[in-house]
Amino acid sequence: MEAIQNLSKYLNTQVLGQEKLVNTMLISLLCDGHLLVEGPPGVAKTRALKALSDSIEATLGRVQFTPDLLPSDLTGAQIYKAQNSEFEFIKGPLFNTFILADEINRSPAKVQSALLEAMAEKQITVSGQTHQLDDLFLVMATQNPIEQEGTYELSEAQLDRFLLHTEVDYPSVESEAKILQLLRSEAHHHTPITEKLKPQDLFNARDEVADVHMDSQVELYLLNIVQATRFGEKYSDKLKGVFEYGASTRASIAFDKTSKAYAYLQNRDFVTPDDVRAMAFDVLRHRIILTFDAQTRGIGKNDAIATLLSCVGAV
Repeated sequence: MEAIQNLSKYLNTQVLGQEKLVNTMLISLLCDGHLLVEGPPGVAKTRALKALSDSIEATLGRVQFTPDLLPSDLTGAQIYKAQNSEFEFIKGPLFNTFILADEINRSPAKVQSALLEAMAEKQITVSGQTHQLDDLFLVMATQNPIEQEGTYELSEAQLDRFLLHTEVDYPSVESEAKILQLLRSEAHHHTPITEKLKPQDLFNARDEVADVHMDSQVELYLLNIVQATRFGEKYSDKLKGVFEYGASTRASIAFDKTSKAYAYLQNRDFVTPDDVRAMAFDVLRHRIILTFDAQTRGIGKNDAIATLLSCVGAV
């Protein structure tokens, strides 16, 4: 626990004004899941993941998704070597511990799908040969909500592979002033990392998260939340006609894992309904589809989830 607390403190000194992003990254890491981040450019998404990779004995691969990107640009490819008349596999950027998929919706589905096997199975198959990836493997994909022209919407199946979908916004004036001070100090001297975490430290922390207790009543509460996205009218008239498609079973699994991780980061060994509510937006945001009627009434996904939480009471 101490190692994770120290990691959290260090990250918050390197990424100012984005405590939620730092917390969500740590939860994804503790739950062995992947993270989809949506926010305007220049709010430290790249810096956050780089600071995380610098804090751990790990490597970072960054891919800028563009319309002309090919799947082999991610996975690698078999290259013919004339000197020995043999094909040699040249590894792509996915063969790193942490992957930053920058503006993932800039590339078509064929390229995006190259991530699916890596995210789900931690392996890549090229030319019939399967290559294993690092046991400690995290994909953080970003989306720019401002420019949507020329983008390719992620499929529902791919979205469901992400453990969490978090939204980041601009920092406050106070935080931005601290950012300027930090950058000025970094121009003269860089704050060294005293000791990097070993992968085994994170594996041990994951075991501790798995041991966090969840009462059966809290478990029933989170299951009711997921069920309300599928059969909203059974819980309240306010939810009638809001959800076209509800969250999948992966949502329930994600709720279970992330609620425990959230409690763990709060230095508790048990989960409360507040922990479940704290994770509800990031767990459900990318797993629900609203009806056309709800959208025409100006109801967004965050609005729908907030209404759902007000209608489903803790048992």
